[in-house]
Amino acid sequence: MSGFLDTNILVYAYAEDAKRPIARALLDGRNRIGVQTINEFTLSARRKLRMSWHDIRQALELIESLTLKPVNLTYEIQREGMRLAERYELGVYDALHLAAALSANCTIFWTEDLHNGLVIDDRLTIRNPFA
Repeated sequence: MSGFLDTNILVYAYAEDAKRPIARALLDGRNRIGVQTINEFTLSARRKLRMSWHDIRQALELIESLTLKPVNLTYEIQREGMRLAERYELGVYDALHLAAALSANCTIFWTEDLHNGLVIDDRLTIRNPFA
């Protein structure tokens, strides 16, 4: 059983925030991320955390060493994401993360942004690690 980390988990792992230790604990080699997660983290690291490109590259190297192989964003994942967005009334980007997690057979989706406990397609449970 593996989990999938939403972008906010990675951002908290690098933010000066009380949630940092919990976020870092999820970087335990048992969870996955997606290429979209990497892209969104890069954007947040530049804008919110004001990290340099060098620091972002170092952070991503560490993140990628502490997570399972990233899930590529494919056409099939994009189509599945649209289906999930419509079915569960989600934002498109959130649904793309969920579709990537489902494609990797993850059973938990770690995030603070979605409804804690919601089960997607009877296979993926959303969990807020900060709740």
